[in-house]
Amino acid sequence: MAQDIFERSLKMHRNLKGKLSVECRQKIDSMDDLALAYTPGVAEPCREIERNPEALWDVTIKNNFVAVITDGTAVLGLGDIGPAASMPVMEGKSCLFKRFADIDSIPIAVSTKNVDEFVDVVSKIAVSFGGINLEDIAAPRCFEIERRLQEKLDIPVFHDDQHGTAVIALAAYKNALRFVGKEFETAKLVINGAGAAGSSIAKYFLRAGAKNIIMCDVKGALCSGCPDGLNEAQIALSEITNPDRIRGSLAEILKGADAFLGVSRPGLLTCDMVKTMAEAPVIFAMANPTPEIFPEEALKAGAAVVATGRSDFPNQVNNCLGFPGIFRGALDVRARVINEEMKLAASKALADLVADSELSADYIIPGALDKRVVPAVAEAVSRAAVKTNVARLSYK
Repeated sequence: MAQDIFERSLKMHRNLKGKLSVECRQKIDSMDDLALAYTPGVAEPCREIERNPEALWDVTIKNNFVAVITDGTAVLGLGDIGPAASMPVMEGKSCLFKRFADIDSIPIAVSTKNVDEFVDVVSKIAVSFGGINLEDIAAPRCFEIERRLQEKLDIPVFHDDQHGTAVIALAAYKNALRFVGKEFETAKLVINGAGAAGSSIAKYFLRAGAKNIIMCDVKGALCSGCPDGLNEAQIALSEITNPDRIRGSLAEILKGADAFLGVSRPGLLTCDMVKTMAEAPVIFAMANPTPEIFPEEALKAGAAVVATGRSDFPNQVNNCLGFPGIFRGALDVRARVINEEMKLAASKALADLVADSELSADYIIPGALDKRVVPAVAEAVSRAAVKTNVARLSYK
């Protein structure tokens, strides 16, 4: 099955020679059409922007245009494959923007691993866009890149691997705990993988009210006062997680845990580990394309709910449930940033789409093709942007 999808995808990409194209909204079938779309008529919208820079939003594509930008250092489950090899993924992201939220976007691969150079390139082209979607940039560099770009720009800068995953995971996780009858605030959650996604999920869950989160990396639990081998971001994370200062390997930390959330590597979670967890444990095995444990194995070991990042299993924690609606909502009110209130509003809107009567072990989150998702998330995000005074327009 997996090999078949890889072969068919490669064949499709070769046949299409790229998944994106540019379409003209204005027909150019006559000399008058040409004069309106280009010279001499185009001079007037140029003069209008010169008189009033905000008019750029009204007379150009900026109002619905997002850049999908990467350096190719953390691509899917492939790692540092470089900017050129990342392009099919960036094209795919642009396709999802268009398909789910009717947002125009363009993939941009930047050939540098230098933070200063990357920030300089993106900041200089940002005038054309209404938002910047950072994609597949390795930690810890991704944190500084996002922070510096958001400080320099007055449009949203959103690293989807961090925040998009966190938004959807929170919605799914809250619903999973609701199904098994456990409290979000007190449930013991072990997050395996302290990179960009894992770090952001932990911080986001803490802001949402979680109290008992333990982070693990390849060396075991992150614990305050044990900085050996940790980068600055992980040291900071250790100060706000693991409240009981527990030390040990993943297997040791999981004993008695209510939930496991993996954004790490295939096969790291075993059936024996699941058996040591608390009653009715929740398993989010989100490594792609191969999860930390396959659902059938986790369920056989006693898991009550299992989610993955794959579309061929129930409960897919898929970023396309988040970023299209989040950017749609931000663009609709011309937001300057995507702040925490907007993200939390997105998570709540997504979780609320699953009614109590529908909630089950196999349905804790809407499917990627559910037509209710983007409108619900977009509305929630727009309203939160207006409420927190980061919107240029009011919500209609």
